[in-house]
Amino acid sequence: MAIQRMDNVGIVVEDIDAAVAFFLELGMELEGRAEVEGLVADQCTGLDGVRCEIAMVRTPDGHSRLELAKYISPAAISAPRDQPHNILGTHRVMFAVDDINDTVARLRPHGAELVGEIARFEDSYLLCYLRGPEGIIVGLAEQLN
Repeated sequence: MAIQRMDNVGIVVEDIDAAVAFFLELGMELEGRAEVEGLVADQCTGLDGVRCEIAMVRTPDGHSRLELAKYISPAAISAPRDQPHNILGTHRVMFAVDDINDTVARLRPHGAELVGEIARFEDSYLLCYLRGPEGIIVGLAEQLN
């Protein structure tokens, strides 16, 4: 049996409002916010006493979603947020954008910093990684021509 689709990518954050603002500035749309708790949340996560605020944001085409989660209990475990990209298990979320320079400029007031620099791949793409709120690595790709 094959999978039907990828439903969402979940990211645990400390400041859910800042994370939502960042992804809305990127161009995503807020689908909804809720608080999750109870037996199903405990069973699913393997944690006891889960109480979590979540916000679901989606791409304008409606095909991709991020679930931003702020754990109220048990408390989230802090880890260094400035790790290099080549750490095992490191994740990043990549977005196609119309104008990479404009997108980076709009995200800077929300704490975005380039990990490296904007790079040109042949005559096909401009690409970059930036670090957003909570150290989330976000990739941007602008197709050329």
